[in-house]
Amino acid sequence: MNSDQLHLNFKLFSKALVGINYVILRAIKIKFLRYFIEFAYNGKGYFGWQIQPDVISVQEKLNHAVSTIFQQEIEVVGAGRTDTGVHASQMFAHFDVTTKIAGDIVFKLNSILPNDITVCKVFLVKDEKHARFDALSRSYEYRIYLGRNPFLLDFTWQIHSKQLDVVSMNKAADLLLKHTNFQAFSKVKTEVYTFNCNVTEAVWKKNGNELIFHITANRFLRNMVRAIVGTLIDVGLNKISINDFEAVINSKDRSRAGLSVPAKGLFLTKIKY
Repeated sequence: MNSDQLHLNFKLFSKALVGINYVILRAIKIKFLRYFIEFAYNGKGYFGWQIQPDVISVQEKLNHAVSTIFQQEIEVVGAGRTDTGVHASQMFAHFDVTTKIAGDIVFKLNSILPNDITVCKVFLVKDEKHARFDALSRSYEYRIYLGRNPFLLDFTWQIHSKQLDVVSMNKAADLLLKHTNFQAFSKVKTEVYTFNCNVTEAVWKKNGNELIFHITANRFLRNMVRAIVGTLIDVGLNKISINDFEAVINSKDRSRAGLSVPAKGLFLTKIKY
């Protein structure tokens, strides 16, 4: 067994111990305190939120920071998952400890975390409050810059020498609120119990050279926002009509939708509880 395999096995073993210890302590009725963390991150250097073998993730960094402060293995539970390269201006996670937090926990966490992850708040919640399952809605923005701007390269998809019909893009986006099954925009071969999502906002807003797509729903499928944006761009370029866009939704066929736009323009911006 090589060193990489040993490292992976150790990580998996440590994660299992965290779960086992949690169950044992709950069973003997040890009192836990549950805390929520509100934080933000630049996703450029990460392979998404969730811990994965052999790659760096935001969850891994946050686990390390919390575990270091409390001198025990602690696993934080996120409000959702973001893919490789996706950013979050607002994200939540929770963790459980047996002792009340003392001192400036925000300062302590930020002193351990890398500069591209920032904790904004840490606050006590009820024991049953869950960062993922109690979230009522999530909001994303996809940011496009119409032109060239070297200072926004890491945070926007830059489109130049092409004209977009934003009016038609918004008419097509309105159709998202009339549908619930978004299998056509889901990553293929993903394990989900349903492709249904309740979209409550979907609109493009233009301010100068900035074009931002705002979308809110109770839940999102993997790659859903980026596939929707790619298909709406096809409407804006007159590659497909508004009726074609609705036909894509009804088809439930990912191959009929547009490209998955670059991750760097996507931001998780708000989670509502």
